[in-house]
Amino acid sequence: MTDGLGRLDELPRVRLAPDPTPLERLPNIEREIAGPRLYVKRDDTHPLAFGGNKVRQLEFYFGEAREQGADSVLITGAVQSNFCRLCAAFAARLGLECHIQMEDRVPSGDPLYRSSGNVLVERLLGATLHSYPDGEDEAGADARLEEIAAGLRASGRTPYVIHLAPGHPPLGALGYVVGARELAGQLEAMEIRPSAFVVPSGSGATHAGFLFGLRALGIDAPVLGVCVRRAADLQQPRILARCGEIAKLLGVPSPVIAADVQITDEFLAPGYGQLNPATREAIMTGASREALMLDPVYSGKAMAAFLDRARRGAAEETLVFLHTGGTPAIFAYGNVLGEGFGW
Repeated sequence: MTDGLGRLDELPRVRLAPDPTPLERLPNIEREIAGPRLYVKRDDTHPLAFGGNKVRQLEFYFGEAREQGADSVLITGAVQSNFCRLCAAFAARLGLECHIQMEDRVPSGDPLYRSSGNVLVERLLGATLHSYPDGEDEAGADARLEEIAAGLRASGRTPYVIHLAPGHPPLGALGYVVGARELAGQLEAMEIRPSAFVVPSGSGATHAGFLFGLRALGIDAPVLGVCVRRAADLQQPRILARCGEIAKLLGVPSPVIAADVQITDEFLAPGYGQLNPATREAIMTGASREALMLDPVYSGKAMAAFLDRARRGAAEETLVFLHTGGTPAIFAYGNVLGEGFGW
């Protein structure tokens, strides 16, 4: 292929969402900031079970699962994981059993956090829920998934495990190589030349796949990854390594160099899944100015960085925000968000 994406269209994939998602202007925030032109790529609009960025990632995992003849799928993530919610949705649509392992990653005693939002949706989708007590042990969480999978195999099932820790092929990242190609076509059709992109950076699949795809397609505008789980000095090598792994999957040289991996952790504190004033303000601004629903975990923190970048930007610049969804989580954080209204 001439676009540098190698075997991308040859790999197994299950398509459950229409494309493309919209690329929209943010005129009200634009006027308020009086700075750059602002756009949002609306991956929150995927119709499957409240949508979000994990739809693109799961298409490749379930493609491999279907090739292997799986009848059940296992995944691990935080209690309010969007990845787990959409995994349950894919499984329900495809007639597979789904096992979700909920990691105790966020210090919260709020009953809403453990019963509403994504957890409620997962129960409605028929998933079996398991608990894992450590939220910062990716290898241990994966090992526990393998134990559950071994039990399923012993009972005659054919499970497929979606791992969390590095060391496994990042199939999900390919979803955002596809997403970058989709967005590149929209930018060309709309004659938009971005000065920079802003994306959340957690597991690294979305950030790495998006960056890889843009660079492979010859788009060299900076991509700012906004840390939502770990500090920048830990996230930078993780993203660079993921890009190398994507290149191996596609059978092409990586177009990404270390200088391409731009990271900020300015909006991370006090930690994963925990609200801060800038994120609260970003959530309120997105909703009240543009009717964008942003969550406290990923999209809200990324929007905080996007607004900060826009306020410091020049009028001739054009910024693009990747909205990764997370809508159900706002209900799990209802009590915390309600403090902004004096509840």
